[in-house]
Amino acid sequence: MPPRPPFPPFDETTAATKVQAAEDAWNTRDPEKVSLAYTEDSQWRNRDWHVVGRAQIVEFLTQKWERELEYALRKELWGFRGNRIAVRFQYESHNAEGQWFRSYGNELWEFSDEGLMRRREASINDHPIEESERRIFGARPESEYGLTFPIF
Repeated sequence: MPPRPPFPPFDETTAATKVQAAEDAWNTRDPEKVSLAYTEDSQWRNRDWHVVGRAQIVEFLTQKWERELEYALRKELWGFRGNRIAVRFQYESHNAEGQWFRSYGNELWEFSDEGLMRRREASINDHPIEESERRIFGARPESEYGLTFPIF
């Protein structure tokens, strides 16, 4: 797998670049594309799911985006040190019945020297919302890169 700059150790600029790249990739809702940012043996804890390796990442994301329709995500750099980054995020999606949700969470990331994520731990809570309460519509425009997103 080709290296994925920026590489650790991260500074504030390179960590923020990594976070925005992850947000942009996840907003494509393309499991194959997203999986390429992870090591072949990447380990995830996502809620109560444990995922190991790119094939399971693709399977997990395929199922996720079949359930979480019109998924749109915002990530924010929370902290960084060495080869690790902490992120807070929000995303909105709806289920097949049309119920919208805003999901809040935190992620801990660990990267290889090649800039690929080898570990991802995500804690996520879902909050039902009315469609009229939505505030995330598709990918973030470049003019909003780096902006803090409100918690409520």
